[in-house]
Amino acid sequence: MAKSLQLALPPRDPRKELLARLEQAPAEHAAALLDGYELIQQLHEHGVFSLLRGALGATETLVDSVASGANSSQAVRAMRNAIILSKMLGSIDPELLQGVSDGVAATLGDAKQVATKPPGIFSLLFGFGGADHRRGLSIFSSLLRNIGARCNPLTSRQAAHK
Repeated sequence: MAKSLQLALPPRDPRKELLARLEQAPAEHAAALLDGYELIQQLHEHGVFSLLRGALGATETLVDSVASGANSSQAVRAMRNAIILSKMLGSIDPELLQGVSDGVAATLGDAKQVATKPPGIFSLLFGFGGADHRRGLSIFSSLLRNIGARCNPLTSRQAAHK
């Protein structure tokens, strides 16, 4: 009959393994350690650690200041306006916005080319003959009409009831 073998493994000491790794670390990671020490020295010279210690010490005061500032009516309106503006930008077709951007750049891009003398009445009237001019006026006319309709209290109430 076969005899069972007794395997006697020494007990594992994780602390001893960590100490061995720690003793080998400076040799294996010398360049990284030197860079780390240099970074710590630069942070110290620029007062970053003092600033962080002060911020940690005044955490409650900082939180109270931020909370009271965010609770103001101006901050609430600013946050609401930022949300509305982001929704508005998200609803605009990127190709249209690119066209507007290119048109503004072509018109105002070089300030030296902007006419200092205002155009005459006849040159403005002849401008209305161009299709591009009328197309631009149509866009701004529609924009002004829609803004005016939304700002009119009667129109806004009628739209809300529908």
